[in-house]
Amino acid sequence: MAPLLSFSSVSINFGGIQALDEVTFDVNEGQIFGLIGPNGAGKTTVFNVLSRIYKPDSGAVSFAGKNLLRTAPHRIPSLGIARTFQNVILFPVMNVMDNVLVGGHSWMSTSPLLSMVRWPTVRRDEKKARERAEWLMEYLNLTSVAGRGVGELPFPTRKRIELARALMANPKLLLLDEPAAGLTHQEVTELGDLVMRIRKDFSVTILLVEHHMALVMGICEHIWVLDFGRKIAEGGPQQIQQDPAVIRAYLGEAPEEKTA
Repeated sequence: MAPLLSFSSVSINFGGIQALDEVTFDVNEGQIFGLIGPNGAGKTTVFNVLSRIYKPDSGAVSFAGKNLLRTAPHRIPSLGIARTFQNVILFPVMNVMDNVLVGGHSWMSTSPLLSMVRWPTVRRDEKKARERAEWLMEYLNLTSVAGRGVGELPFPTRKRIELARALMANPKLLLLDEPAAGLTHQEVTELGDLVMRIRKDFSVTILLVEHHMALVMGICEHIWVLDFGRKIAEGGPQQIQQDPAVIRAYLGEAPEEKTA
């Protein structure tokens, strides 16, 4: 079976800095796929290529059999790709419900003219969107703050709002960019359980960029490691933890053992 997502020899250079260098990997449908590496390794650049924020200098990216690099950025959600951000990005002047509803724009039938005349398909999709948003907020324990402005809520709550907005798009592929950042140990444990539950309940494939190694090793079936834009290792959690190249990338060269 063909992979859901395929990166093939993707390279991108920013002013002489090689952010990605011949990056090649496949993500199979239903996987929780981890993408890790030290700061500046190129992980978020991968996400920005997928979101069409960046255009690579060379290489190919396909998603569900379609050439992603020929897709306009605003069409990416309608293909079935949704993401969260390392630094939570919400609309601060809007309440929680409205922020979540924004995620449904990719499948709602609307335009300024249709909205003005209250076309039946617009009314139907608005009703469907509100029902889904209400269900998602209950699923993510956000119902009690539905009418509150997002700017007055704590950071972990805002992360769940952003996740609800991403799930609102009915994604086939969910991109999670450092979801554990800023969370306590207990919150990270709960996040791991939540990600596993989302994969099952929404039948969604998950590509995870994360620095919290306990989370990555606990939930990812396959892990791909970047350093300075290049792959240095890939495999299952146990294999990655024991890989010398990964240990060097994170901890530096291990001292040589002394012999008697």
